[in-house]
Amino acid sequence: MRIGKIARSSSHIDYVCQVHQPGEVEHVPGPADYAFGRFVRVAGGAGQAVVGIIYNTVLVNPEFGALGPRLSPAQDLAVFSPDYLNEKVTLVGIVAIGTWGPAGAIGHGVPPQTVQIDAPVDSMDDEEVRAFHAGGERGVRLGYAPLLIAHGNPLARHLLLDIIARLEALCPQAAAQLQVVKANVAWRAAVEPLG
Repeated sequence: MRIGKIARSSSHIDYVCQVHQPGEVEHVPGPADYAFGRFVRVAGGAGQAVVGIIYNTVLVNPEFGALGPRLSPAQDLAVFSPDYLNEKVTLVGIVAIGTWGPAGAIGHGVPPQTVQIDAPVDSMDDEEVRAFHAGGERGVRLGYAPLLIAHGNPLARHLLLDIIARLEALCPQAAAQLQVVKANVAWRAAVEPLG
């Protein structure tokens, strides 16, 4: 499902997506479509997409704190001010963790190219998430885990634990492998903040 478009970036792997609002698209995404830990695919060039994970949400309401009088009530704006722009938006932070190239070529780690402003952002379904993590005989691949932890976000370890829990449900054959990683990440998430 299309959830929005890239609005800006703060680094090569850190992007902000503006979530579509009513009136912009036929099927407006709901909160579950852009929830914490959701995998997304951002259109890139030459048939290659950047795969990312939603790690943050920011709600923007420029009217907050503007306590002065209104010329028109909100419900009358469509009639009296048809050119009025609703500037309330939902922004989600996306950390890029890999690529999905032509013929299903998948790479984990820092994508070589950046995405462009207004590039469409689509949420990935369970089959796509499973395919992105497919590790053949070895179970699942989490080659982006060091990148995610090094990203510097205080929620990175909790995000990784959320991803592991989702992968346990999607890839039960890799439960033993995921339990080892989960125990390590959970221990670090509990101990490292203490100094």
